[in-house]
Amino acid sequence: MTSSSGASRRQVLAVAAAAATAPLLAGAPARAAGAAPAKTWDLTILGTSDTHGNVYNWDYYKDAEFDDSKHNDVGVAKLATLVNQIRAERKGKATLVLDAGDTIQGTPLATYYAKQEPITVTGETHPMANAMNVLNYDAVTLGNHEFNYGLPLLAKWIEQLGFPALAANAINEKTGKPAYLPYVIKPVNLGGHGAPALNVGILGLTNPGVAIWDKGNVEGKLIFADMIETAAKWVPIMRDRGADLVIISAHGGDSGTSSYGPELPNENPVALIAEQVPGIDAILFGHAHNEVPEKFVTNKTTGEQVLTSEPSRWGQRLTRMDFTLTREKGRWKVVAKGSTMLNTNTVVEDPAVLAAVRGQHTKTVDYVNKVVAQCTVELSAVESRYKDTPILDFINHVQTDVVAKALAGTAYAGLPVLSIAAPFSRTAVFPQGDVRIRDLAGLYVYDNTLEAVVISGAEVKAYLEYSAKYFKTFAVGDTVDPANISDPAVPDYNYDVISGVDYDIDISKPVGQRITRLVLPGTDTPVAADAQFVIAVNNYRRSGGGNFPGVVKTQVYNEQQEIRQLLIEWAQAKGAINPADFFVPNWKLVRAGVPVF
Repeated sequence: MTSSSGASRRQVLAVAAAAATAPLLAGAPARAAGAAPAKTWDLTILGTSDTHGNVYNWDYYKDAEFDDSKHNDVGVAKLATLVNQIRAERKGKATLVLDAGDTIQGTPLATYYAKQEPITVTGETHPMANAMNVLNYDAVTLGNHEFNYGLPLLAKWIEQLGFPALAANAINEKTGKPAYLPYVIKPVNLGGHGAPALNVGILGLTNPGVAIWDKGNVEGKLIFADMIETAAKWVPIMRDRGADLVIISAHGGDSGTSSYGPELPNENPVALIAEQVPGIDAILFGHAHNEVPEKFVTNKTTGEQVLTSEPSRWGQRLTRMDFTLTREKGRWKVVAKGSTMLNTNTVVEDPAVLAAVRGQHTKTVDYVNKVVAQCTVELSAVESRYKDTPILDFINHVQTDVVAKALAGTAYAGLPVLSIAAPFSRTAVFPQGDVRIRDLAGLYVYDNTLEAVVISGAEVKAYLEYSAKYFKTFAVGDTVDPANISDPAVPDYNYDVISGVDYDIDISKPVGQRITRLVLPGTDTPVAADAQFVIAVNNYRRSGGGNFPGVVKTQVYNEQQEIRQLLIEWAQAKGAINPADFFVPNWKLVRAGVPVF
């Protein structure tokens, strides 16, 4: 246990005592002079989110224990140790454990049991089910990444869990009814002699962006309703059915903004849910990967304070929510609540969780360390945001090659094929010499599939302008520091580059006027606005992820092939990775036509 959690409990108890003389969050009335203090009970709810296939504290891409600049640790095994410590400390008292989603995608461990040895074929228990069953969660909410591998695999994983999986706003399109369990109401024993029963309602909300990001898996099968409207529907029902306390476990951030356009419900509405829907005591949330130890939001109808918390990502943090409750006229009332954040780098991994997944972890480590090719020189992505690098051209070359071959003999065979890639990881490196699967997977860390659409010259320019907006503006003569060239809050995967045309990005120009040279490759011939191309693009972008223009349209190629696997297969077939086979410098950052680097 860290000292912060102890401070939280002292704070909660102090606030509870103060409730005797002044109204607190729940509006408790003042106690008459000389009256005995009301008896209280306490409840602790522990929350995780966005574990993304992390069980061991291990970096499969580096083949080493996980570490970052802040010395965070990762994994369900670390979370389990913290959870078990708190359960032991609170022995005989009520402690619930929830997860807010994005569980079965994100590491080679998770990918292996979805793609290499899929649980739908082998019947083997998914490693995240093995790990989470040992930790003994009370409920998990489905995140958007739960839908990445299709509905059959998701159904198999849910079947393997020893606890409920919730998603109230995922609706069966044919029946109009919830496709998954919307909520649970758990009877809780608060401990102590004569403690009345407490019924805790837990409502799960998944992210409506699934309809875009995994359209190929859910279209015609599931509809994803607005998270705010869904909460407004189910919270009163849960209260009517006996929920004394209502907790929402939501896979959506609290910014109120979306990465896509207005055609879908809000992606990150947690603060709006707290403001607009009466009857909610607390919200555990995820999706944005932020660390939010404790944030209160005032409900506009009741004036009640709704407690919210988000526990970072990958198992780096554990949310601890503490509630103090009393009985008034036969009903439960929350008189104090608060939350703290615990860091998993303060504890060792739980041996029972490690044991449950050891064989699967070992098999994955062996797989990712297989040598598939030889690289003639070291290739790195560290400068790929602001320089044309061979390692991104490797992605674009493979994507272009696959799409061009697939379209041979079709009506689109005569169109030039362009390709879009981005620097998904600054740490990606192909070493000189042996290149392993983990090196290739480390370059393309997402489970995107390859698609292609027809795009015009004007749309190519608009797309590049959209990507170029993320660079800061530098006047001619200003010193340009690569570390400060762009907004640090913008993820590297938004710095998209396109192969198959030549262009300059002038970072001295205003946003929207930065593509100052866009020509056909190796020429000075401008790309005509009405020129037609086919462009290879990942399914996330093509479905609207990031709201990039020009690519959200009907595909001319979509064989559901994972880009990461295409890179691996290309390297295996070739046996060598040589920049001379694919590196074609075609873009640069400039100021008034003068290259920045």
